[in-house]
Amino acid sequence: MAFEVDPRLLLDKLAFGPSSSSLHEVAKIGVEAWLAQQLKPPAEDDCTGRIASTRWHLKYVSKMPAAEVDEDRALDVIAEPIEQHWTTLDKETPYQERLFLRTAVAAATLIRAVHSRWQLREMLVDFWHNHFNVNAAGDGAVAAALPAYDRDVIRRHALGNFREMLEDVATSAAMQVYLNNRSSRGGAANENYARELFELHTLGRPAYLNALYNKWRQVPGATDGRPQGYIDQDVYEAARAFTGWSIEDGAGIGMGRRLPTTGKFTYVETWHDNYQKRVLAAEFDPYQSPLADGRRVLDLVADHPATARYLCGKLFCRLVADTPDESTIAAAVKVWRETRRAPDQIARTIEAIVRSDAFRRSAGAKVKRPLELYASFARAAAIDVVSTPGLLGELDGSGQRLFGWGPPTGHPDENDYWLSSNMMRRRWSLLLGLADDAWKAGVSEAALMVAEQPSAGAALYAAYRQILGGGPSPEVTIGILGGMGLKPDTPFHSRKDAPALAKRLLAYCAMTPAFQTR
Repeated sequence: MAFEVDPRLLLDKLAFGPSSSSLHEVAKIGVEAWLAQQLKPPAEDDCTGRIASTRWHLKYVSKMPAAEVDEDRALDVIAEPIEQHWTTLDKETPYQERLFLRTAVAAATLIRAVHSRWQLREMLVDFWHNHFNVNAAGDGAVAAALPAYDRDVIRRHALGNFREMLEDVATSAAMQVYLNNRSSRGGAANENYARELFELHTLGRPAYLNALYNKWRQVPGATDGRPQGYIDQDVYEAARAFTGWSIEDGAGIGMGRRLPTTGKFTYVETWHDNYQKRVLAAEFDPYQSPLADGRRVLDLVADHPATARYLCGKLFCRLVADTPDESTIAAAVKVWRETRRAPDQIARTIEAIVRSDAFRRSAGAKVKRPLELYASFARAAAIDVVSTPGLLGELDGSGQRLFGWGPPTGHPDENDYWLSSNMMRRRWSLLLGLADDAWKAGVSEAALMVAEQPSAGAALYAAYRQILGGGPSPEVTIGILGGMGLKPDTPFHSRKDAPALAKRLLAYCAMTPAFQTR
């Protein structure tokens, strides 16, 4: 059956909003071909050049005057290997150098969200960063590991295979540090990573059955080897399976030996609990080969039916609506499980969701999060965005601090969280600042066209059409122009303040509910 969907809906849901060039591309090749291309993007980053040419001013005072910094830094530092970034953890290195790595990844994210042709990948990168959340603003070691985590883990697997991504997350320095697994040892296993693996990364909280059962045999299906969910015993045993999974962080490993200091993953055999285990009703024999216990846990949780339901539900919530459509999620679950070893498992699951009736009917069902609001306005208003400290600071203050959310849950995805009065004020400030170029991030080309309109009514129509693709209703016209002290027939292009008014018109159009949602 042919895939038919409104191009603006497609770009609102699977991209950071429509731009003139993306609308032209969809019109030229069709929605079917556009979707097929987006589901199989090239491995290369098409924003590499733009990121490399962006400079970020870094200034800080050090205890040693000779080490004070006041200079422009290139964002392409994010392409360096983790062992290079790990050197910023030296005691002599100012902490600002570590924090700059988080800043550089966030600044590159802002660039890609607006300018990358491969918009679906960028949307999914944001989704998976939220799903596998780490807090790079709260820990210098996580900040040092963030460029590699973003590049080699999240971006690499965003449309790929979940099981492969799960292991790369588990062995990443960012997650090893954030959830305290790097020091987990036999006899003193740290449960943090194992618990979040079950509760947040795979089976999900709905599959946590400890309030009903406290023995593994009591869990429905367990005696047949197919437990419906997990209990604390599974978490404890899984934590034992991941003992010895660590990173090269210079820690002592006995007999006067120390690990190197590269930030790379390593397995310390002497730290591993080699005795028998039981996870999700599966028996683990003692003294397995290196990494085998942990990898078997990853197999079990990745393949569990509850994981398919939980992940497909989360993808539906991000791409479609807060209220689940059970038939669509069931179809996605079927694809997820049938392709669990396919290299493009996630892409095929996304396609199943996108081809559903629920997706076609979902216009306006999701409130844009600040990153989506920023990028969609920049794309619609034709702003050639350059990341700047002021812009990133405003986005951080809007409620979505990139790579700086403290709890492992990641930023909330439901609409209610983003609709408080304080959040709305910050959203409007973000739009006005972008329109006015308050942070020197780029001037709107669309504002120049709006400023050339003969009357205020024509200018509003041009602004609304640029932002939302149609004309404003009479109520919107009266509200916006009246609030600006203008009438539809007020002469416009001859006014000295026409350029400033044109920018404001674009921002006010973007403040309407039609643009605030996707």
